[in-house]
Amino acid sequence: MNARTALPVVVLSALLGTCAAPEGGAVRTGRSKRPNIVYVLADDVGYGDVGCNGPDGRIPTPRLDRLASEGMRFVDAHSGSAVCTPTRYGVLTGRYAWRSRLARGVLDGWSVPLIPAERPTVASYLAGIGYRTAMIGKWHLGWNFSRREGPETAGRTAVDFDGPVTGGPDANGFGTYYAHSGSLDMAPYVYVEDGRVTAVPDRVTVGAHPGFWREGPTGADFEHEDVLPNFVRRARSFIEESAAGDAPFFLYLALPAPHTPILPTEAFRGRSGLNAYGDFMVQVDHHVGEILDALEEAGVADDTLVVFTADNGCAPPARIEELRSMGHDPSAGYRGHKADIFEGGHRVPFIARWPERVEAGSVSTATVCLTDLFATLAEVSGVPLPAGAAEDSIGMLPALAGEGAARSSIVHHSINGSFAIRRGCWKLILCPGSGGWSAPRPGPAREDASLPLVQLYDLNEDPGETRNLEAERPEVVGALTELLATQVREGRSTPGPPAANDREVVFLPRPRD
Repeated sequence: MNARTALPVVVLSALLGTCAAPEGGAVRTGRSKRPNIVYVLADDVGYGDVGCNGPDGRIPTPRLDRLASEGMRFVDAHSGSAVCTPTRYGVLTGRYAWRSRLARGVLDGWSVPLIPAERPTVASYLAGIGYRTAMIGKWHLGWNFSRREGPETAGRTAVDFDGPVTGGPDANGFGTYYAHSGSLDMAPYVYVEDGRVTAVPDRVTVGAHPGFWREGPTGADFEHEDVLPNFVRRARSFIEESAAGDAPFFLYLALPAPHTPILPTEAFRGRSGLNAYGDFMVQVDHHVGEILDALEEAGVADDTLVVFTADNGCAPPARIEELRSMGHDPSAGYRGHKADIFEGGHRVPFIARWPERVEAGSVSTATVCLTDLFATLAEVSGVPLPAGAAEDSIGMLPALAGEGAARSSIVHHSINGSFAIRRGCWKLILCPGSGGWSAPRPGPAREDASLPLVQLYDLNEDPGETRNLEAERPEVVGALTELLATQVREGRSTPGPPAANDREVVFLPRPRD
C-alpha cells in the first residue's frame, strides 16, 4: 500500500462521512471587549482522570467538574501529539510539531529552542493586539543557557547559571515568564524568570524517588514538592496584577503535574483513596480551583475565557494497572496511554468556560485539536492571522457555539514518530502497533508478521480500537492515505498557499524485509 494507490481527494467526503452531530452549547451575544484568556495545560492527564468525563472515574475533581458545569466540555478533543514537547509546540504555533525538526520524542531540560523567534505564536499575536502575555510553569520547548569558555569546560558542565538565558518564552512573544526548562523529572532543576536563573544550583539532586527523577544540579530555591504550588502562586499574582490594569491578559499556565515525579504534598496524600497519582490529580484539581478563585476575587471571571486541558494521556508511572484494579481507568476505556498512537495517548480532557459567551453545562462532540487555539483567538479578536502562521489551526468558535465541528480531519503522532489520520469516524494508523509504550510496542510489532503494517478503525462502532478493518475497507485506507499525503505535501492542513515543512516528512510505514 502506498499513496499512489489512494483514491482522489474529491471522493473523501463520500467515503468517510462524519460522526454524530454535536450536542448543546450556544454562544451568547453582547460582548463589548476582548476577553482575558487563561489557558491551563496539565501534564499527563488521562481523559478519564477528570470526573465529569464519565461516571466510572474514581478520582474526585470537584473544581474541574464545576468548571465543566459552568462551561462546555469537549468529548472529542486531542493533543497534537502523544507526548509533551510536540503538543506544546502545537499549542503555541498552531502547527503540527512533526513539521518541525522534532521528528520523534521530546526535548530534555538542556535542549536548545525548538520554536524559531521569527515564527508567529499565540503569544506574539496577542501581544501585538494589546494583550499582556505571561507564561508560567513547564516550558519544555528549549532555551539557551549561557556557557563558560575555556578548555576545562565541556558539555553541560560549561553552563553558567549566573549568565542570561535566551531563546525562551520571551523570544516567542511572552512579555514575562517564570518557568522550569523541562519536565519536573528533568535537570537542571532551576527556575528561570525573564531570562535569568533565580537561584544558582547549590546541590545535586541524586537517586531515584518512587515518582522518578533524573540526577542533576538543583537551584537553592528549588524544592520539587513546592514547584506546583509555587507556579500557582505566581499565576494568582499575575491575575491580580493584570486585572488592575486596562489591557486584557493572556496567561499560559503549564502545570508540571501530575507528571513524574509524582509528589502530592502532605495535605493531599491519601485524598483520592487510590494511589499517589490519584492524590496528585486531586491536588491539580485543587490548584485549578485556586486559579478560578483568583479570577473571581479580581472581578474578571465573567470577562475571561478559561481553558483546561492536558498535553497527552496518562503515563505508566501512574501505575495504570493498579488504578484499574481499584476501579479507575485513566483512559476511560480507550486503548493505550501516553506515547501511543491509540486514543488513550492523545484524547484528552478539554473544558472551556466563557460566562458571557458559552452556555453553561453544554457538551460538544466536535473534533478539536490543541493546535486550534491560535485560529480560535483570531476569531475571538477579529484580527486576521499573521502570514505564515497557524498552518494546522482551525477556529473553535463554531464548536463553542454548539454548531458542530469546523475541523474535518486531524493528524495524530506518537512518541516514535508514527502517524495516524482521522476523518469522521475513520482512523487510519500507519504503523503495526502502538507506536509508543503499550503492547504491541514498535519493535515487536514490526517483527510480528501477523500484524498488518497499517490499522483502520471505525471509532463509532469500535472506540476501543480492537478490530482492524484495513483489509475490509481498502478504499477508506486509500482515501485517508491520500488526504495525509496532501496535508504533508502542502505543509498545512488549512486553506492557504502551500507552506514548507522544516524537514522531509516520511509518514508511510517502512516495508518489512
